[in-house]
Amino acid sequence: MRPVQSTPMTARLADIAAQAGVSEATVSRVLNGKPGVATATRESVLAALDVLGYERPVRLRQRSAGLVGLITPELDNPIFPALAQVIGQALTRQGYTPVLATQTPGGSTEDELTEMLVERGVSGIIFVSGLHADTTADTGRYDQLRAQGVPFVLINGFSAKVQAPFVSPDDRAAMQLAVTHLTALGHTRIGLAVGPKRFVPVLRKIEGFVAGMKERLGLTSDEAEELIQHSLYSLEGGQAAAGALISRGCTAVVCASDMMALGAIRAARQQGLRVPQDISVVGFDDSPLIAFTDPPLTTIRQPVQAMGQAAVRTLLEEIGGTPAPHTEFVFMPELVVRGSTASGPGRA
Repeated sequence: MRPVQSTPMTARLADIAAQAGVSEATVSRVLNGKPGVATATRESVLAALDVLGYERPVRLRQRSAGLVGLITPELDNPIFPALAQVIGQALTRQGYTPVLATQTPGGSTEDELTEMLVERGVSGIIFVSGLHADTTADTGRYDQLRAQGVPFVLINGFSAKVQAPFVSPDDRAAMQLAVTHLTALGHTRIGLAVGPKRFVPVLRKIEGFVAGMKERLGLTSDEAEELIQHSLYSLEGGQAAAGALISRGCTAVVCASDMMALGAIRAARQQGLRVPQDISVVGFDDSPLIAFTDPPLTTIRQPVQAMGQAAVRTLLEEIGGTPAPHTEFVFMPELVVRGSTASGPGRA
């Protein structure tokens, strides 16, 4: 028989050492609970275990500081799993156990999920794009939650009626970035495909779009409003909205989500148009894998990492007894130019 070159444990030590940037001897000392290892080095080794998917030895497992609920909409839109991952990792690093509760069509409502989490004694809750973002929803549910002594933070969609900290991307600035990019390429007929008007992020995107069209092209508010199409936040919704905007002569379409943008590309192709030669498309989110679509999507990147970490940090301050002010932490998005935008008609 051929001799075995290394045991699984040896290979595991080498992997962990390489990931943590330390020697195998140091990894061994940490795993065996030996003294003489700096705290930062010990944390690096434990983080390497987590990254590589190895379970921590029982003696090294941190006792959970408590459960934290995370309520998100459906996970079909890749931006929500991306946010959940960032938030979950940040909570785990602080010793908390994240509990993901997802709304699905015909499934549990936000109120039911909130009640379930409260019954399980969560230390706090993070709401992502929840009813707080709906201007027609009753915000009394959040007053009741606060009266129960449950700290919470809300992502996307500020409401002056809710006494809690908010974390949001700058939707107005995002649309102005998109309009500036497209007008610089020579487009003068730019459409906006967004979700239902009752949602705060939608209203803010409209404000940014109208302001950008006025500043860059001299359009009045009414003229800019004619280039806005409301639909659903889905591939089909984007397809329907873009189809309507193309029929109005738009040579570029800004979409409120990457999923809508993929629908817009489908709509263009159904009409025999090429992207970006005949029509340019801009998305919003910079969802995972969106750089690998055909063509790679120009989009507005939501600062998911910064927003998720800020939400966790703010919630843990609330849990720790030093509540954040009733304010909104606004994060600047970034334009990521790829292959779905090009010069407008008649411009080389």
